[in-house]
Amino acid sequence: MTRAGFVALIGEPNAGKSTLLNRMVGAKVSIVTHKVQTTRARIRGVAMEGDAQIVFVDTPGLFKPRRRLDRAMVAAAWGGAADADVVVLLVEAHRGLTEGVEAILTALEDREAKDVILAINKIDRVEAPTLLALTKKLNDRFPFADTFMISAEKGHGIADLRKALAEKLPESPWLYPEDQIADLPMRMIAAEITREKLTLRLHQELPYQLTVETESWEERKDGSARIDQIIYVIRDGHKGIVLGNKGETIKAIGKAAREELTELLGRPAHLFLQVKVRPGWLDEAERYSEIGLDWSDGA
Repeated sequence: MTRAGFVALIGEPNAGKSTLLNRMVGAKVSIVTHKVQTTRARIRGVAMEGDAQIVFVDTPGLFKPRRRLDRAMVAAAWGGAADADVVVLLVEAHRGLTEGVEAILTALEDREAKDVILAINKIDRVEAPTLLALTKKLNDRFPFADTFMISAEKGHGIADLRKALAEKLPESPWLYPEDQIADLPMRMIAAEITREKLTLRLHQELPYQLTVETESWEERKDGSARIDQIIYVIRDGHKGIVLGNKGETIKAIGKAAREELTELLGRPAHLFLQVKVRPGWLDEAERYSEIGLDWSDGA
């Protein structure tokens, strides 16, 4: 008898959801950076555990939304949790029961969520007594079905968590082919990889007001792929930052993204980047669907 179902990863921004997803799946399907709010779309990663297929929904971090984009991201996060068979709440060990975590727990109570598992992440950052005290405090606050102490980055506790998740899924045929790791089209994964490189390279210089779209994808006769992408920014000044002095920044970003795409595809990738100023992209429905969000959720 096989099992299959959906597991939603929720938590505050930067709690380690994308790192955990990538660790569970064993491949890079969600971008990971040191900046918060980098995950915009509900990215599903597929992991096999014995006879069970676990479909992970990596949700944007839950925070207080200010803009339309923020509101659409938060709606996507709660939508992912509502659709799931099991919810995993990630809490950072060194930050503990923050105001943000408290707000998520209150929302979980209001929504009468199904099985909610607590995963205390980044356990290498605190001493054992602190960890035990936090575990008690969180379980006193909410009736978690189970608690796991993990390090998504280093892999500690991941195997036990994955096994427990597999056991909680309903009996079902598998939902995806066994060798499939994500249900996002490669065009979107490619755009996410470039956006990650932009975020890493630009650090604090550029706000989150940029997006990347894969405009075209051509399979060449020699087995390589030509990928054309557009980076949308909202101001002329931002375009200059992305391009850099004599185009050095965009070249470095393109090189890093191309190398990762070549590794991911297992064959040469030729990446061509353009930067365009589009002042209103944050309010264009088309841009939202391109990054997997529902424009109406931001209303």
